[in-house]
Amino acid sequence: MSVLDDKLKLLPDKPGVYVMLDKDGQIIYVGKAKNLKNRVRQYFFNSVKTDKVMAMVSNVADFYYIIAPSEIDALSLENNLIKKHKPRYNILLKDDKTYPYIRVDLREAFPTFKVTRKIKKDGAKYFGPYMGGVSVRSVIELLNLAFGVRPCEKVLDPKKPLKPCLNYHIKKCTAPCSGAVDKEEYLKSVDRAMDFLAGDVTLAKDLLKQKMLSASMNEEFELALKYRENLFSLDKIALKRLTALNKFISADVIACRSNGIYMAVSLLVVRSGRMLGGKNFSFNSIHESDAEALKEFMLRYYDKSDDFPEEVITEVELDDSSVLEKYFKDKFDKDLTIIHAKQGVRRQLLDMAGVNASEHLEVAVDKIKHKDDMTVSACAKLKEILNLKNYPKRIECYDISNISGVDKVGSMVVFNDGEPDRESYRRFKIKTVEGADDFKSLKEVLERRFERLKTDPEKFPKPDLMVIDGGKGQLSAICEVFERLGVSDIDLISLAEREEEIFTLKSKDPVVLSKSDYCLRMLIRLRDEAHRFAITYHRSLRGKRALSSVLDGVRGLGKVKKRALLERFKDVGGIALATKEQLVTVEGIGEALADTIIEVLNKEGLR
Repeated sequence: MSVLDDKLKLLPDKPGVYVMLDKDGQIIYVGKAKNLKNRVRQYFFNSVKTDKVMAMVSNVADFYYIIAPSEIDALSLENNLIKKHKPRYNILLKDDKTYPYIRVDLREAFPTFKVTRKIKKDGAKYFGPYMGGVSVRSVIELLNLAFGVRPCEKVLDPKKPLKPCLNYHIKKCTAPCSGAVDKEEYLKSVDRAMDFLAGDVTLAKDLLKQKMLSASMNEEFELALKYRENLFSLDKIALKRLTALNKFISADVIACRSNGIYMAVSLLVVRSGRMLGGKNFSFNSIHESDAEALKEFMLRYYDKSDDFPEEVITEVELDDSSVLEKYFKDKFDKDLTIIHAKQGVRRQLLDMAGVNASEHLEVAVDKIKHKDDMTVSACAKLKEILNLKNYPKRIECYDISNISGVDKVGSMVVFNDGEPDRESYRRFKIKTVEGADDFKSLKEVLERRFERLKTDPEKFPKPDLMVIDGGKGQLSAICEVFERLGVSDIDLISLAEREEEIFTLKSKDPVVLSKSDYCLRMLIRLRDEAHRFAITYHRSLRGKRALSSVLDGVRGLGKVKKRALLERFKDVGGIALATKEQLVTVEGIGEALADTIIEVLNKEGLR
């Protein structure tokens, strides 16, 4: 390690980011340091290390560092480099399940409450997330029944009152569209509904009880039953209230457990003093302390999250929590306080999270090992079996989809260390090929892909391995593109579907692996994903074309309104299933135009 020894002596006593490289020049770990000299030297000199840290260090052939003006700048740079390079030893959280929220925009004349899974900086108010057995649709219905806020999304004009719809007659709406309630009174109902969403269930309970009794006295027994069902839902929500917590407290409670190699993190979500549920994560850990692992987890998790709490409660004390707080403030404009709780109800919540993390770790260990076999280990073994030039960290696979040469499309899917990297997937609409010629279409896609490597290497970085669906003939045809463009530093193989044989440029004979081999199974997952992605895009184009042809005869429906319909209902099938009430919620689609659309769809036999 003489080269490394020389570089270690030159490390500065300054904050910055260090980047570890393996013998192939691949980035395998990125870290942040308050003092680069002290931090990096710890890896290579006598200190107690976990097995995972020792395994990482044994793969380090070189490193470099970047000095940063401050620790916060180092934190930001570290985060950007990890997102860009996805090093195998860093914590790489996959997109978590997105939970629903309720959105209300008070700038609307008659605001409505909608379900969404994405929080945007659009001036609206968001409540949630809804998890742990509480149905967000049930909450919306409860708002409609208790407070009379409208369930539809029509753009209302007070000067043009409409006839009340069915929701008014079944007591789910006060019908502001008809003028049955004025704007001031309606907004009072909206305020009461928001108080309920913020945690005050008392008024909603009283209103539902009154309405249930009134409906029963009027012998509207079905409606009374609906009110009673919603009272049960309300009780379910009320049970989640943590009586020892202030109702305004919004916190994420985080605990972690490690066995020295693997780590599990449990995150409990508390909003408005109510326990909404929790999420569990598991990953390899090369961190020397739980505090270090927790800091990196928080960076990865909140970088992907739309929902920031007011507090993050941790059972591990973070020595630089103020740096993290300032980082989140600078990057996301969020005032987030990190609290190390030692007693009280917050400590009880941490104990609960700790139990969840311990149980998840027991279950997760075998899954993580299996995942390693299917991903990183499979990539390393594939390099040996096929004698590849590079470790296949970034693998790209291509597929073509069309029907009789119409709506020809190409797909590029990317696996990073053996796992799908969906943010890097790309789609191509074939431009120069006439008819159904998959060879020429694939050549066009690769030529355009290599052109983007020159002009936009950030979005189209160089792959280590390209995989083509097909046999020796397809591989030879694509090899011509490589030779013509002078591409020599990227490995190329093909996978023949029938017998799942692997063809390379180094032998006339295919490489045949057992169907249970993890390398082959990874390649099959890659090929199938490329096929799925191509077909999805093809269907999308076909749906747009079908929509255009079906609706061409609708007077008053131009390109802008067609596009609006497609954005809302996805394809012509979705439009065909839409009710008139749903059609008129699309901007520019009035009742008369909705009637015409329905008439045309009926004539085409689509409804």
